Amino acid sequence: MQIVVFETEDWEERGCERLRGLHDFHCTREPLTPETAKQFTEAKVISVFIGSQLTSPLLKAFPRLTLIATRSTGVDHIDLEYCRERGIRVCNVPDYGDATVAEHAFALLLSVARKIPESLARVQRLDFDRKQLRGIELQGRRLGVLGTGRIGRRAAQIGRGFGMEVVAYDKRQDDESARAIGFVYLSLQELLATSDVVTIHLPATPQTLNLLDRSAFASMKRGSILINTARGNIVDAEALLWALQTGILWGAGLDVVPGEPLLRDEAEILRSRRALAGAELKTLLADHLLLRMQNVIITPHNAYNTEAALHRIIQTTLDNIEAFLAGAPRNAVV
Repeated sequence: MQIVVFETEDWEERGCERLRGLHDFHCTREPLTPETAKQFTEAKVISVFIGSQLTSPLLKAFPRLTLIATRSTGVDHIDLEYCRERGIRVCNVPDYGDATVAEHAFALLLSVARKIPESLARVQRLDFDRKQLRGIELQGRRLGVLGTGRIGRRAAQIGRGFGMEVVAYDKRQDDESARAIGFVYLSLQELLATSDVVTIHLPATPQTLNLLDRSAFASMKRGSILINTARGNIVDAEALLWALQTGILWGAGLDVVPGEPLLRDEAEILRSRRALAGAELKTLLADHLLLRMQNVIITPHNAYNTEAALHRIIQTTLDNIEAFLAGAPRNAVV
């Protein structure tokens, strides 16, 4: 049986040794693309990370495919409908980054609230002038958590530790966790209107696409802060830019941006001379403007990236593959 793990680093290859020898096993540092797919058309099991976009045309290159083991919680990079139609099982890693991602959200929040990047830049210029570096205090502020899954609940706990009042929105309310942690559920409209900080921990679904649009931003408390460590397309890029320019938002901390795949692949787009659709072009322009704003901090989709979390990811992925081969799939989303 051919098993292929894409987008690996050296340490991940070493971690996968337990599969080597038992199967026709391969690791490659490359993402899964039409070109790399040609090398492994006999694969029955593939494992990918978020840098691989598994569209139906790409998946058709694997006529024997039975399992996709994604090394992520999110599965929006995989054509799930195609997998359902073809009987391809998809397994994810549901709980590797609860603390990791929530802590990164607060690293972004503190950096925005206390103007850390600008402060560092000034000191590096030997400029110790504190003008325009006055920040805001978190204690006593209201933290609005969008999504109360594992990461959202951990963010709520951290917020409580900072002395913040925590409110949350989720279509599936977890009343037991709300009581244990000490937060209350509100409607989305009330949360946006009353929160000093809004942190996003929702999955990317058709229902959450552009959830924060111009109308949503217009309803937000003036001078609030937005943090997004979830998925970029939950936020409309033009609307976010407008909210920052008009002062509705005091600042934003983003580990993901709406046009992230376009930003990553700009050089390739130019080389291939692929024409961008109007909406893509607008999103890309908005992202470039966001990159240049002093009250916006953008990190490169790095919230998951700690040594402990990465080891949990690879171990869970290997467990998922072995469980599937034993006839007892784990962590299946399809």
